[in-house]
Amino acid sequence: MGVTMTYSQAIAGARIARPATGKAVSDDVLIRQIANGDKDAIRVLYTRHSVRVFRFLVRMTNNEAAADDLVSEVFTEVWRSAGRFEARSQVTTWILGIARFKAMSALRRRTFDALDDDVAASIEDTADNPEVVMQNADRSAILQSCLKELSCAHRQVIDLIYYHGQSIEEVAGIVGVPQNTVKTRVFHARKRIAELMAERGIDRAWL
Repeated sequence: MGVTMTYSQAIAGARIARPATGKAVSDDVLIRQIANGDKDAIRVLYTRHSVRVFRFLVRMTNNEAAADDLVSEVFTEVWRSAGRFEARSQVTTWILGIARFKAMSALRRRTFDALDDDVAASIEDTADNPEVVMQNADRSAILQSCLKELSCAHRQVIDLIYYHGQSIEEVAGIVGVPQNTVKTRVFHARKRIAELMAERGIDRAWL
């Protein structure tokens, strides 16, 4: 199916323009519309998912500038590939799969060893006691340090499951490994986090 409009033309203004209010259109419908070259549909999809994709990419690359560039690449790919989407998974899962591929390609070009600084900040802290808040801040800093020491494969599954709410099945589809492999990676990741936190004087992990 030919699409003459470029992605850049379609997405222009998406960061500042929000579609008119009304009945929400499902992601699946948006993908079909995008496949037909609907510029409004790609804007709606971008508005709906770009922040989630950006946060995922930042955690994978530990580089906000690189993540921002990759977001554009991800939605360019969505624009180009919408006609090939077969609805075997949720649209969100499909998009995160594209994001993961883009990030891994970028990581092969450049080496990023650290997990981004937003990991600790993304952990909700509802305590209202200043002393408890400080203790939790210290704990979050320790957790951040531990997460940095995980392998890329283990970090991916932890991020997808605990920060993006993806199921084991969905993570398997995104990462491209069997479900049992995902379960094994989660198990070892949690075990390693527990060990690292214990070494730092915290006897229980966050997971």
